Amino acid sequence: MDKYRHWLVMSVVFSAVCWATISDDLFTDDFFKQIQQRYGEDRLEDFSDWRDTIAEGSTLSDMDRLHLANQFANRRIRFVSDNDHWQKSDYWATPLESLGSKGGDCEDFAIFKYFTLKAMGVDESKMRLMYVRALLINEPHMVLIYFEDPKAMPLVLDNLKTQILPASQRRDLKPVYSFNGQGLWLAKAQGLGSNKPTSGGTKNWTDLINRIENGE
Repeated sequence: MDKYRHWLVMSVVFSAVCWATISDDLFTDDFFKQIQQRYGEDRLEDFSDWRDTIAEGSTLSDMDRLHLANQFANRRIRFVSDNDHWQKSDYWATPLESLGSKGGDCEDFAIFKYFTLKAMGVDESKMRLMYVRALLINEPHMVLIYFEDPKAMPLVLDNLKTQILPASQRRDLKPVYSFNGQGLWLAKAQGLGSNKPTSGGTKNWTDLINRIENGE
């Protein structure tokens, strides 16, 4: 549990976060020129498809959005460890970095799905990034969870098992804690968090938002 302690020790007080919005306004000609310069011409198609996926999702129900974003991320991003990919022991990539480099670890998959769904119009209060223990591989892991309403069983979006399932059917995951831009929740049974967030967040999360706002 040392890594979990490390994540919790890094918790800092959230101030009001000014979120960078991924929308049609992002995908300008200048944006695609910057993507080409940074990641190469062969990466443009994935970014065009991402733009189209977000636009399609904006017209759909939340359930359809979940499946669309989950499928896109799991197909377009390959799993690679932070050490191998970024030469760092723990790095949270922005959505642009994950799609541009075509790789990321479990945290990056969850982050990419979170911001893609947010761009589609899913209410942020219905989503949380959740740290779990993946029991089958006995390692810390991150997934994205979605609540239709606060009392509903959350749905789990994962890169290990690509089918979206209720938390009650993911006995291979032991929840630890979850968070979003509104705060941090200690995990309860069945993958549910407490009803009220604490005032804490994580340093990694705050740094991630800053880098998104700077266009990384």
